Amino acid sequence: LLTSMDNDGVKKGFANDITSDICKAVHIPVIASGGAGTMEDFKNVFELSGVSAALAASVFHFGQIDIVDLKNYLKQNLIPIR
Repeated sequence: LLTSMDNDGVKKGFANDITSDICKAVHIPVIASGGAGTMEDFKNVFELSGVSAALAASVFHFGQIDIVDLKNYLKQNLIPIR
């Protein structure tokens, strides 16, 4: 679980640069955390960094992003989800 403390809570996107570096350096699944503010942020972290998963809290707790809508958006963008 990789949390960008600089991005956490600011809702301006995940730290895709460092997340990508970590994904390349380790041979275990990486979960991105910290920074999600839009559905596009989730799409970008998967496409730009190679993470296995991404998480968020406040965007769901405060209803800014609906989980079903996000899952549909990711499916439409060919990003596999569970």
